[in-house]
Amino acid sequence: MQEPLDALEKHMQQLQQAMRQAQMQRDQALLSHLRAELRRAQRSYDALFDADGQAPGTEEPAATHPGPRAAKMPAREQVHQVLTLLTVPAAPKLISQVHEALFAGSLPTSRLATLRRDEERSYRSSPGARPYYLCPALTSDHLSPARALLTISVWPLEERIVGPLSARVHYLTSALKFTEAVQRLTPDPETMPLGARQLVHHYALNIPGALPADHHPQNPATAPDLALLHEAAQQELAVHTDDDTHDRRDAAQRARQQLDEAGRLFGAPFQTARHLRSVT
Repeated sequence: MQEPLDALEKHMQQLQQAMRQAQMQRDQALLSHLRAELRRAQRSYDALFDADGQAPGTEEPAATHPGPRAAKMPAREQVHQVLTLLTVPAAPKLISQVHEALFAGSLPTSRLATLRRDEERSYRSSPGARPYYLCPALTSDHLSPARALLTISVWPLEERIVGPLSARVHYLTSALKFTEAVQRLTPDPETMPLGARQLVHHYALNIPGALPADHHPQNPATAPDLALLHEAAQQELAVHTDDDTHDRRDAAQRARQQLDEAGRLFGAPFQTARHLRSVT
């Protein structure tokens, strides 16, 4: 098994390098293609460790087939799985909730407490040795690590930065992505698992127009209207997206000019962040 692993790791490193070049050249079409290829390579890489002996590259994304295999994965891979589904920075509590609602087994937040520090230590001891790293989101003002928000290193820098409007944009985006995943898993709302119902209900309570007129606010076990939630989240997201994107792009441009590669992944140290803020 070692030779296929070595080949895949080398291929993923090459893809990451190509993605960095595409990002610097603002070639979004190429970047999208490379990201898709990297995801396929990652699935093949994960399949080599599958205890069931499934051939590399033949598995479906775990989000569409929840089962015991998800519980066997290391915590960092489970976090990667959830973040890939949500596509936005997320806090450990939400990551845990989404994982427990959609995948087999639990992912206690206590297991994530030191994960970010472990990832940074691994990167600094051997940069680029892993196909991806779990990194903190970066604040748009100081370019410092955002408290309790995780991202994936292969995401474009703009997607790993949080600005003044990002919390709401990310909430709405995660509601959309979670709703879409639930619809794929359980087309019939009556068969939706309780954990998924509770999280859908939580999203709906905090998005105007996402609850039907006859809803029962004290009973999250009732079948939610997924289509209504999805539409309401889309409508509000359209209001905030442009301004949020503009803020994050400006911050990403500063980060590229002022931070080295490690800083762009894990943020500027506190003293450096204060200096960067003072000169902008």
